[in-house]
Amino acid sequence: MQDEISSERAVEAPQGPHGDARRENAPRSGRRPPRGRPRHDRPKKNDVSGWVVLDKGVGITSTQAVAVVKRLFNAKKAGHAGTLDPLASGILPIALGEATKTVPFVMDGRKAYRFEVSWGVETDTDDAEGRPVATSDTRPTREAVEAALPSFVGEIEQVPPRFSAIKIQGERAYDLARDGEVVELVARAVRIDHLSVIEHSGDRTVIAAECGKGTYVRALARDLGRMLSCYGHVSALRRTRVGPFEEAGACSIANLEESTESHLHPVETALDEVPSVAVSRDMGLRLMRGQPVILRGHDAPMEGKAYATCGGVLVAVGDVERGELVPHRVFHLGGTAQPRN
Repeated sequence: MQDEISSERAVEAPQGPHGDARRENAPRSGRRPPRGRPRHDRPKKNDVSGWVVLDKGVGITSTQAVAVVKRLFNAKKAGHAGTLDPLASGILPIALGEATKTVPFVMDGRKAYRFEVSWGVETDTDDAEGRPVATSDTRPTREAVEAALPSFVGEIEQVPPRFSAIKIQGERAYDLARDGEVVELVARAVRIDHLSVIEHSGDRTVIAAECGKGTYVRALARDLGRMLSCYGHVSALRRTRVGPFEEAGACSIANLEESTESHLHPVETALDEVPSVAVSRDMGLRLMRGQPVILRGHDAPMEGKAYATCGGVLVAVGDVERGELVPHRVFHLGGTAQPRN
């Protein structure tokens, strides 16, 4: 599955300097009478920030899942770190509020999948939703599948599925494919760290995979079927890990409907693999203004990515260059807290 970020933001329609045209019995302000619930009665959105590790079920899109979580928290802003198809289940990390600024760190993290390949049929979508484009009566043995897997481990070249979100001259590949256009996608370098067979029967094989950003499991099943001369497509897919988020910490929509706050993880959870440094209040204020600060102390990181906290509160993430932290993202999580005693 290729990773994508999908965020939702409220957009207000612009108004002219004099509002809408006057109507009979319209208010003197010239504005159109309110429709439905008056604006002042609408619930105020919450400034909630953090991560929700959603265990997405089959049959719901990633965008729909984000909308449900956003509604349950009544959050102002939300987005996800890596799309899951409707037929796929598993880990869908959802960022709320200031956590959306850390989405790239999650998307760049390693991912783990458990997927089922059904042999004998290749489809135009490389999954069970597509129409068959090639068939075979041949079925591979478990030994044959296991022998083929090492060819797909490491840095490999992979052609994404024709039905994918890859853009071709500004158009999504799946839109072009649905319109009947011939879509030719260029192979891209991806990294697969691990592949192993979990279960095998005559017509299907369940495989575990660990891979990096941009890897398509559907393309892996397609190419594996071609190598084995039997064709194949993904018939079931579950994502079991995204960066620091795993199944053990995931919750369902039903869990969230019972309790939201107990399933909200701190914003900095996304930065688990990034070094941290505690700074003074004055340094925290400088960072929040976008100004670099000099890091001191033998434990301070000297180069690379790092994030800063003040009084236990995340204030910025950036790059350390020659002992100086240059902020690239600043966070407003209640300002810079007073240092703890």
